[in-house]
Amino acid sequence: MYRMAPAEPYRSLSFWHDTVPGTLAPGARLPGDTDADVAIAGAGFTGMWTAYYLHKADPGLRIVLCEREIAGFGASGRNGGWCSALFPASLAKLQRMTDRPSAIAMQQAMHETVDEVGRVAAAEGIDCHWAKGGTVMLARSALQLERAREEVSECREFGFGEEHLRLLTAGEARELAAATDVKGGTYTPHCAAIHPSRLARGLAEALRKVGIGLYEGTEVLEIQPGRLVTRLGTVRARYVVRATEGYTPGLIGLRRAVAPVYSLMIATDRLPDAVWDQIGMASRPTFGDLRHLIIYGQRTADGRFAFGGRGAPYHLGSAVRPSFDRVSSVFAELRRTLAELFPMLGDVPVTHAWGGPIGIPRDWCASVGLDRSTGMGWAGGYVGDGVSTTNLAGRTLADLVTSADSDLVRLPWVGHKSPNWEPEPLRWLGLNAGLRAMSMADRAEARTGRPSRAARYMTKFLGG
Repeated sequence: MYRMAPAEPYRSLSFWHDTVPGTLAPGARLPGDTDADVAIAGAGFTGMWTAYYLHKADPGLRIVLCEREIAGFGASGRNGGWCSALFPASLAKLQRMTDRPSAIAMQQAMHETVDEVGRVAAAEGIDCHWAKGGTVMLARSALQLERAREEVSECREFGFGEEHLRLLTAGEARELAAATDVKGGTYTPHCAAIHPSRLARGLAEALRKVGIGLYEGTEVLEIQPGRLVTRLGTVRARYVVRATEGYTPGLIGLRRAVAPVYSLMIATDRLPDAVWDQIGMASRPTFGDLRHLIIYGQRTADGRFAFGGRGAPYHLGSAVRPSFDRVSSVFAELRRTLAELFPMLGDVPVTHAWGGPIGIPRDWCASVGLDRSTGMGWAGGYVGDGVSTTNLAGRTLADLVTSADSDLVRLPWVGHKSPNWEPEPLRWLGLNAGLRAMSMADRAEARTGRPSRAARYMTKFLGG
């Protein structure tokens, strides 16, 4: 069972938890059997945004959220701090799933959602260190530069101009993030760097202020039509929403719904202004590069480098345990990669190292929906792109529950059902083979200068 000790030990979960103001002691627990209009499993961003917009739509609704640990315990409080317009399925894939206008509408909704998160944070007085500096994706090889051109080309094919995504020269890219071997890149303004735990805890406080029942330390065991079953009692409600993301496999009957795959991060000590003058990132753009094995970073409001990436293994049986949050070999590789990108950071101490699971559906496509016949709702499968997508999910679920006839309920991810993952050990073999293939592809491309066939194959196998 994935349990943490109470109160302040929650600060060890991440740099973000360690630096959030106020207490991290769990709040009130579910007092026992309860009746509600809407019951929500999980007080991460998905659950809290859903409650927030439901209350805005109908303040008379009785809303109950049940969270095993504390609000923002999981990926919502541990991520890279990118509030971006990224959606895990590409425009081309969305078009194949539905049609061209629907794919375009989905991307436009994601662009608008970034600003909606910032609007709510300002309206609720949540200081989440919001800095809408966009995202620069660096191309550090000829192959990566070609991938950048292809991404921009696809963007143009769907009618999105330079104001949404533009190709950068080497000089333009280095002005934003002066990494080594930069040959170009892409830039989009549709991203804000944030302190995610500040946003999560601030959102939880906003819910409590308006009387929404947010119960921490209340583990959900099972979700059924009309019933959310916890260790402390049953919440009976017309609508029951699953908002458990990477922890979904722990619920009865949902072992294969998503795969919990770990993403790990490090944070450096505060850097002197002279070092930041060399690195750039003055407007706090988020950044990554176009390798196959994902990396991501940001300049924090207090002058640190927060940097993360994939590389940790998937664990047999969709297991999720505290020990999986920390893999010394992955932390060492992140530290090495950061110094390779920015040699001036070679001797800078790393003060925090952490990780946690993200939810990956079999077809790599997030979804949101409500079965009106049973009252069962869900959202998730963000593949690590959830800070803003959760907000769109929350607004969409609120419209679905209240039967609002909005553009949101017609977006292509609404009602989408991802297939289940393969049974074990096939799931373990496939996911870890994919992880190794992407890492090997980066090394092979660096060595040969030719595109990796293995990467193309694994992308297709894993739902790309």
